Amino acid sequence: MEQEVSQLQTEDDDSTGSTGLPRVRINQIVEASVPKKKGRLFGLARRSPSVPSASAPPPSYVDQEVLLSQIRDKDARISALESMVASQEAGWEAQRKLNVQMMAMMRSMNPNANVDFPTMPDPDFQNP
Repeated sequence: MEQEVSQLQTEDDDSTGSTGLPRVRINQIVEASVPKKKGRLFGLARRSPSVPSASAPPPSYVDQEVLLSQIRDKDARISALESMVASQEAGWEAQRKLNVQMMAMMRSMNPNANVDFPTMPDPDFQNP
């Protein structure tokens, strides 16, 4: 038995073919040599990354129709937001054109002004 345990510990490959022992015998050797605590075996090996830990929540399975419905809802919301942004940008462009017209009209009323945006003191502002 000691020789079989040392054979299991020195082999790097996880397959039963590397030791020449059947899987049942390997399991018996491991159970006999690994300490038990509260009826559980400890120190067997690392957990494979593909296997979830015992404390991990179980994977949730969502119906594909539910996912497709959520995607359609989000697509509709994105389209609505895109149209809102486009209308807002169109409003900004219209305001920019109106500002240019107002500036042209102000320049025509006062052709001697060299300042694009004259700053006027606010009569209601009180300096502390």
